[in-house]
Amino acid sequence: MADPAEHRPAEEEEEAAAAGEDEDTGAQVAPIVKLEEVAVTTGEEDEDVLLDMKAKLYRFDKEGNQWKERGTGTVKLLKHKETAKVRLVMRQAKTLKICANHLVVATTKMQEHAGSDKSCVWHALDFADGELKEEMFAIRFGSVENCKKFKDIVEEIAEQQGKTEEEENEEASTAADLVQKLTVTEASKEETAEKEEAPASDDKKDAKD
Repeated sequence: MADPAEHRPAEEEEEAAAAGEDEDTGAQVAPIVKLEEVAVTTGEEDEDVLLDMKAKLYRFDKEGNQWKERGTGTVKLLKHKETAKVRLVMRQAKTLKICANHLVVATTKMQEHAGSDKSCVWHALDFADGELKEEMFAIRFGSVENCKKFKDIVEEIAEQQGKTEEEENEEASTAADLVQKLTVTEASKEETAEKEEAPASDDKKDAKD
């Protein structure tokens, strides 16, 4: 029978080797590939989120005369911090590809989709594909409450945009009236000045005579 003492040196060597592996030698190993941080921009940095919900979007295909799915993801209503304009943006969940991107304007009107109280339909000049195109969208939410909330907020924004446009038109009209009045006043002053100068010229002629 082998003496257990014969195995002790081997065990001690293994323990010493293990201890050596854990020992900090102070050496630093530089990474083979250095990865630099890349700033990712979404184009939404200057906007405040008014709404953020999960939904499924459809686009009406005029040629095929049918609804086609655009994607499932997150629909957002974003308000620009400087211009106060609001746009609707929706991205597909997995690819983050934009499937809807348009402004909510005064003429934007949400209608309930026939046969579904979780869906609504609207028209828009959309820029999702890189060019402005008139589209007809339908969106479906997971609950009636979410659909109603979305519809109400969009309609409220559209109404507000309408008021803003009216105010801007009134301001533009007022400014135009002021410019017109100033122009008329300046013209009257010039006419008066010309009339005052005319007699003075006649007086000089009389004095010469």
